[in-house]
Amino acid sequence: MARHVTKPAKRTRAKPPAELQTLVDFVRYAATQFAKAKLAFGQGTDDAIGDAVLLVCAALDLEVESFEAFAAARLTGEERSRIIGLIETRLRTRKPVPYLVNRVYMRGVPFYVDERTIIPRSFIGEIMQSELFSGGEAAFVAPENVERVLDLCTGSGCIAILAASSFPNAKIDAVDISKDALAVAAINVRDHDVEDRIRLIQGDLFKPLKGERYDLILTNPPYVDAMGMAALPKEFRHEPSGALDGGADGIKIVRTIIDEAPEHLTTDGGMLCEVGRGREVVEAAWPSLNFLWLDTLNSSSEVFWIAANDLE
Repeated sequence: MARHVTKPAKRTRAKPPAELQTLVDFVRYAATQFAKAKLAFGQGTDDAIGDAVLLVCAALDLEVESFEAFAAARLTGEERSRIIGLIETRLRTRKPVPYLVNRVYMRGVPFYVDERTIIPRSFIGEIMQSELFSGGEAAFVAPENVERVLDLCTGSGCIAILAASSFPNAKIDAVDISKDALAVAAINVRDHDVEDRIRLIQGDLFKPLKGERYDLILTNPPYVDAMGMAALPKEFRHEPSGALDGGADGIKIVRTIIDEAPEHLTTDGGMLCEVGRGREVVEAAWPSLNFLWLDTLNSSSEVFWIAANDLE
């Protein structure tokens, strides 16, 4: 896989403290500064330490999984200045680390990301790789039988690319209303060498898909309600608001997806949809539908599965 690398823009570099010499020194220093500044996390990393590890490793063009192997390595003067500059930019602007280093990880897989699209952090990737899609007796679908997948509101294309790995026989359509987001998705599709399996389509939800049917629909649409949008930390305000804003109650777009999905699912198909904290609102809006709410390691009832026959 060829990885797309974008070098950070040139910036004035502060002189790093002399005692900071190794990777672990800089991670410890960055994490302390981030925590002290009460920065917000949750955009590709879970806490100050995760933020610091991503920043330091990406600045040195190392994979995060390589951190322990290089933790004690001493850095050059240029490397030290580069990292301290990124740390100070994170503190000064509160811009999320994935935007500063153009890298984010989902399920351990690196992806390119910039401010044209939301920073991917969906729980759908974890669910796709769980026993629910492993082909066993409890599985929703047999992976080898999935021939067509739709990733609705694809953003940077990460879910579509993970789906290409989970469903080896599938062709995948990835739809987004944002031309800018699809430009980022195109970088990732190319970097992960799945251009022959993923088709990027610009359009408003199902509108460009007349007559198309899928074995599986995956969607992580905007679902932040009005109160949530008003309370967003500064970090989240760097993201495109249209990728977050779900209307007054958070399910403006989810309504359209649920109402129109039956026209685009095969008989034995189904849909995974992420709605954040919107379970009560969703169930109140469709009291007769048989939603199955799913948990992951770090979430509870934020994603539902519903089979095509239940939607009908």
